[in-house]
Parts: sequence; C-alpha cells; structure tokens
Amino acid sequence: MKCLVQRVKSSSVDIENNEYSHINQGLLLFLGVEKGDDSEICKKMSDKILKLRIFADEEDKMNLSVCDIKGEILAVSQFTLCADCKKGNRPRFDTAEKPDIANKLYEEFVQNLKLSGLNVQTGVFGAMMQVKIQNDGPVTFMLQM
Repeated sequence: MKCLVQRVKSSSVDIENNEYSHINQGLLLFLGVEKGDDSEICKKMSDKILKLRIFADEEDKMNLSVCDIKGEILAVSQFTLCADCKKGNRPRFDTAEKPDIANKLYEEFVQNLKLSGLNVQTGVFGAMMQVKIQNDGPVTFMLQM
C-alpha cells in the first residue's frame, strides 16, 4: 500500500465539472492499493497517517498531527501510485490490486480514518476526477507499508 500525503490549506475533487467534495486545512491523501495488501496493512497505514506529526506547533516546528489540529482529510484512490516505470517509457501496473479488492480496501481505509472523528471526504473510486490542491508548504510525504 502506498499513500502520497500532502499537507494542504484546502483541497477539492470535481467530477464532471461539479464539486464532489471539499476540505479546508488538513491532509490530501492519494492511496494506491497493491497486490498482497490486506486489512492489517490498511489499519497500519491509516493509524500512521492520523499520528503523523507534520503540522507546525507554536514554535513553528512540525510537531502536531492532523488530529491535534482537528484538521480535515480528503482521501482519493489512485492506482497509478502502483506504477513501475523502471523499464521502458510506458508504466506497468502489475503490482496494482484488482479493482474490486482495491475498492474494498480503499473503503476500509476511509472508514478507519473516520473513526478519528475528523471530517473525512473522498473522491469516487475509478472515476475521472480533477483534484484541486492548495499546498501548505509544500509538505509532501510518500508512505509505503
């Protein structure tokens, strides 16, 4: 499982030119589900993200989590994170999980995040989306479990 984590001032997802979801300060998450990922990995990833201390404290040091600041989360599925670009010029997606299993784990990931009590919004699995991002920093991390 791979997750690109971006600290944002705001972010939103548009589908067919209509805003589907929107968050203010918090995290934009792009989640890629790989073959072999399971509920245990999903739980570890969501727990890690909720505890990740990447927001500034009163001394302007990265010392606070999204939970500490009562931020918001936008979680978007993105199978292209599973791409292998080592050979040739066309990405291979051999490690990406089958859509039905990936969707199940994505939904489970979102439910784990919602247990935090934070406002958690999503995109639509498999949809063509336009993601608007107002980065904060920018601060971006790649997590892999």
